[in-house]
Amino acid sequence: MREMRQLTAVQLGKKIKEREISVSEAVQAALLQIENVEKHVGSYVSIEEEAALEQARKIQQRIDKGELTGILAGVPMAVKDNMCTAGIRTTCSSKILENFIPTYTAEAVRNLENAGAVILGKTNMDEFAMGSTTETSAWGATRNPWNLEHVPGGSSGGSCAAVAAEECFYALGSDTGGSIRQPSAFCGVTGLKPTYGTVSRYGLIAYGSSLDQIGPVAKDVTDCAAILEEITSYDKKDSTSLKRKDRDFMSALKDDVKGMRIGIPKDYLGDGLEEEVKTAVLAAAKTLEEKGAEVEMFDLALVEYAIPAYYVIACAEASSNLARFDGVKYGYRAGEYEGLHDMYKKSRSQGFGPEVKRRIMLGSFVLSSGYYDAYYLKALRTKALIKQEFDKAFARYDVILGPAAPTTAPKIGSSLKEPLKMYLGDIYTVAVNLAGLPGITLPCGLDSKGLPIGLQLIGDCFQEKKIIQTAYAFEQTRERRSPYEERV
Repeated sequence: MREMRQLTAVQLGKKIKEREISVSEAVQAALLQIENVEKHVGSYVSIEEEAALEQARKIQQRIDKGELTGILAGVPMAVKDNMCTAGIRTTCSSKILENFIPTYTAEAVRNLENAGAVILGKTNMDEFAMGSTTETSAWGATRNPWNLEHVPGGSSGGSCAAVAAEECFYALGSDTGGSIRQPSAFCGVTGLKPTYGTVSRYGLIAYGSSLDQIGPVAKDVTDCAAILEEITSYDKKDSTSLKRKDRDFMSALKDDVKGMRIGIPKDYLGDGLEEEVKTAVLAAAKTLEEKGAEVEMFDLALVEYAIPAYYVIACAEASSNLARFDGVKYGYRAGEYEGLHDMYKKSRSQGFGPEVKRRIMLGSFVLSSGYYDAYYLKALRTKALIKQEFDKAFARYDVILGPAAPTTAPKIGSSLKEPLKMYLGDIYTVAVNLAGLPGITLPCGLDSKGLPIGLQLIGDCFQEKKIIQTAYAFEQTRERRSPYEERV
């Protein structure tokens, strides 16, 4: 079982295809690991054991008949709990949706089901994806498999922890301001945020509609490329979905960065960045330079404005998106109330957690009369200027390299005491979402506490192949590590 769990999704898929491992055996291996470690890690909100075993039986039959021939057919995976799954509870880790069972499935999840994925369950997250530690969940915090006293990051912390803890072979996450890349860095796994519009948002419960994007979390770059191929599709049900002709992301898996122009923003190496993180990131840049890439420092202006612009825009969109949760149509409703307005107030007050309330209030404030121009419109103008700065940078560079987070994973409880400090921890990731760019995070070392350090690579719009190729080339210089033993 241990040897099977060590396999990447693509490796397992090949063994299933070659009849070396059955789908049921793969599912049982994952379920056994969940049984052993879930009580310590807390990656899942719900585990669909019976459904997964039944799904495994059906998928095995289709593989045997030659109906499913894809590289990921039969591979067990997990889904972040903000993506609708027909017949499976979807809560966004919030009390207000504690009993919500969707009647339809998110397009990205459906694409994977069509490819033969087996869904093990739904993973924990910060409530409505609002947080960077997976501590704001109504169902309790998820813990980092590398050190259970530390957070896994957020908001896709459950997905990243599940992959790191070998409780699934890959998972889906969503990224609004770094919610795939930052927890991937903290958990020592690989996470990819595609160009905005590449993956359908249909069925993704919205936080910030202009920023949200679904992406893969996996053990390595090859897995991320394979998963991205499956979930990339044009969807007329999503008005922001794009038609992309070139979806052959696995063709970018080349160990070659000769002539690749890589820029490192000086602004990403300044105050607040832990020395061990800085050293590991610069060592990764040196490795790529030794492999033939051209690496240089440059100034990326307006980075200091990314955090305030992001939180104004994200909270404004959140206040609008979360207005639908009112206790009337579905979800939690207060037990005692007097009249309609009292029901609204009590249902929302009791259903939402403190962080969600904080962001709804901030968003409502910046959209209110008298403050709309001063804050929201100014943030939109800043967003446009940040995109212009990235356009200038990508006229000179193929890839931008930097850290995924200023520190390694903090201890549980330390971030929630200082929300502003938690927000500032997103400094290297939020600009990517404001500009709609693709980004990937992969492990580049461990700090003195034994916690993973993440390297972030950013590409221009629709240039996923460049960041995949660069990440793959760097990955070839390192051995994959696991929290359960020194090396895998």
